[in-house]
Amino acid sequence: MEATRHERAGESVTAAAPTGAEAPLAPRPALPVPPPLHARAAAELLGTAALVAVSVGTGIQAGELTADAGLQLLACSLATAFGLGVLITLFGPVSGAHFNPAVTLAEWWTGRRLGVGVTLRETAVYVPAQVVGAFAGSVLADGMFGEPLVRLSTHDRSGGPVLLGEVVATAGLILLVFGLARTGRLRFAPVAVAAYIGAAYWFTSSTSFANPAVTIGRAFTDTAAGIAPGSVAGFVGMQLVGAVVGLGLVALVFTPGRGRASG
Repeated sequence: MEATRHERAGESVTAAAPTGAEAPLAPRPALPVPPPLHARAAAELLGTAALVAVSVGTGIQAGELTADAGLQLLACSLATAFGLGVLITLFGPVSGAHFNPAVTLAEWWTGRRLGVGVTLRETAVYVPAQVVGAFAGSVLADGMFGEPLVRLSTHDRSGGPVLLGEVVATAGLILLVFGLARTGRLRFAPVAVAAYIGAAYWFTSSTSFANPAVTIGRAFTDTAAGIAPGSVAGFVGMQLVGAVVGLGLVALVFTPGRGRASG
């Protein structure tokens, strides 16, 4: 997630009784119990698989329907945006609908000291599930359109401008997701994240992979959505750089304000 899952409920205590005797603490509201880890891992695997299947399948379908590159890109951006919005809405309550190792690692990093967000153990489960899901989604899309189920891509995606596009795409995604979290507006994540990815298809030179798992999965399809294995390391490296940049921007822009001292 492209959105984060763990939010802590607030705690309140009662004021002292008028007699001066200390009133008992009010009951603390129970924290929501997350689904079992295997269910969350399954949600991440299925969600990532569906996301890649949408991207690869649309690329194949669009290529068969038209030779116009602009129309193909339009079809891919719309289908991916719509599909991503649906998937976040569906799986968000289960796993947080990350579908993206960059988002998972960023959530773990930001919440590790406060004990919020995904734990290291959960991260170690989420990331492989996302990668396996991406591979499965690529195979599924190829199978639906009669393509070889597994064939390494020959679509080279390299060069400084393209790699810079991945930094921009990933940084923007992280800024959006964690900015929404910091301002308590994660309910808008399905629409906001989907709209951002749909737009980033057009304004980034890389067509906005912004996701290490998706990048790896799309290396196994030699279709328009594919990426040559030799280009994967550069893309993943720049996506991780983009995640760091995005977290830096979150810290800069969404730092809690300090009240002014009254004179």
